[in-house]
Amino acid sequence: MSESRSWRPQDPLDLRAVLAPLRRGRGDPSMRVDADGSVWRAGTTPAGPVTLALRRDSDGAVHATGWGPGAAWVLDGLPALLGADDDDSAFVPHHPLISQARRRMPGLRLGATRRVWDVLVPAVLEQKVTGVEARRSWRELCWRFGEQAPGPAKLWVPPTPAAVRAIPDWEWHRAGVDHSRRRALLAAAAVAHRLEAAVTLAGKAGRDLLCKVSGIGIWTAAEVAQRAWADADAVSVGDYHIPSVVGYALVGRPLDDAGMLEILAPYTPQRHRAVRYIEASGLRRPRFGPRFSPRDYRAM
Repeated sequence: MSESRSWRPQDPLDLRAVLAPLRRGRGDPSMRVDADGSVWRAGTTPAGPVTLALRRDSDGAVHATGWGPGAAWVLDGLPALLGADDDDSAFVPHHPLISQARRRMPGLRLGATRRVWDVLVPAVLEQKVTGVEARRSWRELCWRFGEQAPGPAKLWVPPTPAAVRAIPDWEWHRAGVDHSRRRALLAAAAVAHRLEAAVTLAGKAGRDLLCKVSGIGIWTAAEVAQRAWADADAVSVGDYHIPSVVGYALVGRPLDDAGMLEILAPYTPQRHRAVRYIEASGLRRPRFGPRFSPRDYRAM
């Protein structure tokens, strides 16, 4: 059984750009983007697992179909997921690159999943490791401890908090998840139902709630806030790449966290939106200097 709903955005909407932060690499078992622009995403909800399919008509309407116990919940949140609640009217570009990106991409909005858990797990997996490592761990955990998603798509629902708590020690090792990230995920799983309140709190209060969990710091909380409740001011302080990208984009040289926060200060309370425009502009920092090297935990 499936449920369907259509929604017509009142503002420009770039469907793929809005949903892009939710996809953890091309091999993400929980999300797929088809050649025709359709987007499929599996996840957990308060009502149970769900698969959501989204497609855009030539007349601008978005058509959504949901499968599974969580279909009604996720369809109710369709406008928020696609940025309908994202108010960027007060945003003022202070740099030419951001101004150009804003003009070029009027449909880039911040979407809210309204669900902490599904974005918290991959955020924790991305702590202090390369993207290659984090994505492999995400795939392994979804395939081995998630469940096959409802509906016709061959997707996997991320593991629930209960499933995470039941993962044996050796399976964490097999998935390439070290002790510190494993400990953070187990701590979060133990209080996962309480962490969903961060969506209602929103803003800094929501991020502060997440930071009460051992192993979740300001970087992880910001990554969750950006996706779960479209926090326009949640800067990913502590990121290995973002300060350099922001620095090269705005002042032509790499910055550390303090320098990044200083240059982004005029954008408060929409600093994350400024970063999103920088990232979406296509600008990349020069490829030199030290990099993280992937580690093979199976050989340790």
